[in-house]
Amino acid sequence: MKTDTPSYIARPEDKEFYERELASFIPDKVFDAHTHVWHSNHCQFPEQFPPVVDYQTYIKLMEDIHPGRITKALFIPTFRDPQSSNPIRPRPSFITDANQWTSDQTAKDQNCRGHFFIKPDDDPEWVRQEVKRLGLCGLKCYHSLSLNPESTFEAQIPDYLPETLIKVAHEEEWTITLHMVRARAAADPGNIHWIRHYCENYPKMQLILAHSARGFQPAHNLEGLPQLTGLDNLWFDTSANCEAMAHQAIIRIIGHDKLLYGGDLPVTHGRGRSLGVQDSFLWLYEDSPVWGEKHQSIKPVFTGLEHLRSIKWACWSENLTDNQIEDIFWNNAAKLFRLS
Repeated sequence: MKTDTPSYIARPEDKEFYERELASFIPDKVFDAHTHVWHSNHCQFPEQFPPVVDYQTYIKLMEDIHPGRITKALFIPTFRDPQSSNPIRPRPSFITDANQWTSDQTAKDQNCRGHFFIKPDDDPEWVRQEVKRLGLCGLKCYHSLSLNPESTFEAQIPDYLPETLIKVAHEEEWTITLHMVRARAAADPGNIHWIRHYCENYPKMQLILAHSARGFQPAHNLEGLPQLTGLDNLWFDTSANCEAMAHQAIIRIIGHDKLLYGGDLPVTHGRGRSLGVQDSFLWLYEDSPVWGEKHQSIKPVFTGLEHLRSIKWACWSENLTDNQIEDIFWNNAAKLFRLS
């Protein structure tokens, strides 16, 4: 299915999909509450992605996903270290550079925000000062930096988001983006325990569960979210999740006013989608051997477009009004991030 055209360049099938499925759905203003910016000095993605994404490049790329909309974003650092045995467990300088790059891009728009990437052994007072110095509004953690480098996909939340940093976020009234792991995500008892513990004991900290609570298998959201109700400082971003039921479960169980649209560049400009199967999930990529079905050859479109269609289906299934859809795409973020 691959062509000589880089994956991130829009193709006719992307434009046709957008016009058919999304042009009449996406509101006039979009706040992307989960996206990445990067420079090749600290992040070396495969060739199908641009080597550098700054603020201007991000805005240009989003014209492929939600063209003609006013677009603002929460920028999140990202990195890839080719000299590390695990590229997403990089040398410290890569994280430092990624945080600085994120700060530089955030400063270009008063209604954009940025998060600071932490390591679990970071000194809390140093983190406090660095976030303020860089003009950022909160924290981002990731399991690959877990204190226990073995089997980080089964890490407990404090292994990569320690309570000492939650305390600082509470004191400073920061937001935190959490990509939880463990096989059953929001249905995992350990994840449920730590989310409730952090939210209940640190109410001025605002916790955002990325990827619709990592509900790539929506059954996990249906099972686990009823145990996460009643937390005023718990939020969700939709980023990259292409399962409508994952978003729908949040809308029905928690409320649409706690759901934020997030695109997750560079995933937006990959081709394929996430797919819930059995009690887990998998990803269909452009080179997955699935696109040549008996009845026709399928041309995969941008993941960001498939993701937006899943949000549309969720909103339709829950009978959301136009105003409620605007909440998901802008108003909820405006409240959370105190946009001007």
